[in-house]
This record gives sequence, structure tokens and C-alpha cells, in this order.
Amino acid sequence: MNVTGLQIAVLERGWVFIGEASVADGLLTLSKARNIRRWGTTTGLGEIATGGPTKKTVLDDAGTIRAPIANVVALIECDATRWSA
Repeated sequence: MNVTGLQIAVLERGWVFIGEASVADGLLTLSKARNIRRWGTTTGLGEIATGGPTKKTVLDDAGTIRAPIANVVALIECDATRWSA
């Protein structure tokens, strides 16, 4: 699996993170990760993936996240220009 760039990762048990993604040795690594605690959307995660966070989106810094690739439910590629802070 070749995954790079800014991705929203939906993990098992309802965890949702955004960060710079890479995959190696069976692990998804998200650098500069943030937990998406509240989506703040009306049309789902795709809305913030393409348009960036809304005024109602709540993000918490999470550092570097590593998760077994088997625990990844979905990856959503993001428009990094919409997420620059």
C-alpha cells in the first residue's frame, strides 16, 4: 500500500485523525497528527477533506500516531491547501 500526503484516517473504535501519512512495516504513521474530535460538518468527512475544517470542527493535537494497517477502516485524501494553518 502506497499512501502519502495529508490523509484523514478512520480507525477502529471510532478514532478519526488527520495527518501526513506513510505506510511501512504494516503500520500507518500519521505525522503532525490531530484528532478530529468534532467534525463540524453537514455532509460528512468528505466535506472537511476537500474544504478544510469548518468553524465547528474541533481538532486536538496528537503528535505522531501509529496504527496497524489492519485497524484502518478508511483513508480519505485531503486537499492540503485547505488545511494549512
